[in-house]
Amino acid sequence: MNDIDAWVWWLVGAAALGIPLVVTAMPEFGMLAVGALAAALAAGLGGDVVVQVLVFAVVSVALIAVVRPIATRHRSQRPQLVTGIDALKGRQAVVLERVDSGGGRIKLAGEVWSARSLDTGRAFEVGQEVDVVDIEGATAIIM
Repeated sequence: MNDIDAWVWWLVGAAALGIPLVVTAMPEFGMLAVGALAAALAAGLGGDVVVQVLVFAVVSVALIAVVRPIATRHRSQRPQLVTGIDALKGRQAVVLERVDSGGGRIKLAGEVWSARSLDTGRAFEVGQEVDVVDIEGATAIIM
């Protein structure tokens, strides 16, 4: 097997590793494909089989060790843009009708919402500013 054949085989291997990457969306296959491309480069530069395999292993393992934790961390983070009722939690509202544990009305984000007090013994009077701590159905829970 001469050097030209070796780098061609590494390119074929890289392409073969790219197929499961696309089909399964597992990034590890992409990292192995990059390792195969690095081994093809080593073969093209005249490295023997041992050097090619070492380059493949080192590049693949390094990419998996460095890129995979970063990708996992990004996947587990909550999105920065909060929408829907999650965007209303933590906002301030103004009491339109007295609010207690039984109910009332507030103006939240320009809309009138039914509301109830988080603390059953506390009531909020008209005009008071309150904080929205949760949304249950169509009712804002305030404090």
